Amino acid sequence: MEKQIEVTRMFNAPVEKVWKLWTDPELVKRWWGPKHYTSPVAKLDFRIGGKSIVSMLAPVEMGGQEHYSVWEYVKIIPLQMIEYIHSLSDESGNKIDPTTVGMPADFPRDVRTVVSFKKSGEEKTEMSITEYADFGSISHFAKIGLEQVIDKMVCIFMFS
Repeated sequence: MEKQIEVTRMFNAPVEKVWKLWTDPELVKRWWGPKHYTSPVAKLDFRIGGKSIVSMLAPVEMGGQEHYSVWEYVKIIPLQMIEYIHSLSDESGNKIDPTTVGMPADFPRDVRTVVSFKKSGEEKTEMSITEYADFGSISHFAKIGLEQVIDKMVCIFMFS
């Protein structure tokens, strides 16, 4: 059964700048992954049918492992919506079984993700990220992780 997790935030930035968080590899590297993680890789092929490969690197004190994901774009409406399938992968973007990297057996293989952008005045944008999957035992952590990446996105605008 498909379930969903949604997080919405208001950004003090025009929609064009918030959209760029998803289309500029250098910006993706600044927010991808939960708190304390870095993102050494963001190879974007941002188009319908394209695949982007991103990685997140755990801090040394948390094991220092680097994990890869692939985003396969299904629908893109410029400045309004991005829909993609998010899956764990190897460094080449080939999908992998999540258990091979230590995830629980009920970790979803594919997560349908929809990002929506709504202009709110000239200098504000509401962005929502909704993930659709049966998250099983990681439901709570999936929501926390999503909140943490959006927190990192908000910080990009606070300090730039």
